[in-house]
Amino acid sequence: MPSHDRTQWLARRILPHEGELRTWLSRRPLVGLDIDDVIQESYAILAGLGCVGHIRNPRTYLFEVAKSVVLMALRRSQVVSFSALTDMESLEVPCDAPGPDAIAAGRQELERIATFIATLPPKCREVFTLRKVHELSQREVAHRMGISESTVEKHMGKALRLLANAITYGGNSPIPASKACEDERARTETSGIRLRN
Repeated sequence: MPSHDRTQWLARRILPHEGELRTWLSRRPLVGLDIDDVIQESYAILAGLGCVGHIRNPRTYLFEVAKSVVLMALRRSQVVSFSALTDMESLEVPCDAPGPDAIAAGRQELERIATFIATLPPKCREVFTLRKVHELSQREVAHRMGISESTVEKHMGKALRLLANAITYGGNSPIPASKACEDERARTETSGIRLRN
């Protein structure tokens, strides 16, 4: 990779993670090392690579290089304290993957949204599913359902409004701010467009 391309790669793929790397290093025992030195050495190693095509996750690679720099400095050190050796576990590179709690919360949220989608009026649900799940264009949905594009647009708008209301208010109607709002809510409930849990 030519020097100019490597510089651009470093600027786009590595440099955005420097702040996070600095924070991560500041929480680690660097035993006589300066954070700036570790970062500079990491950049030098990355700039000196023959190619970067094998790097799938630049952030993780940067953290691994920085970890190696710290470990090499520790190995070259004449005197190493016992606490520095026991603190080596703290050099684990942070993972990009969500933890079990985030996965569980995401699944619960997905189930909640699926329930709201299932309670949409049939035409709204079909339009929403074709547009957002199957990623069909408005024209393709209109053709498949045998309706006009403006009708698809209206069903989609209605589905989005109902879902936004359901997500915002947990499937319940908001408390009306005035008599006019209450009358409007009663009118929509009787026309069957209110979401229910």
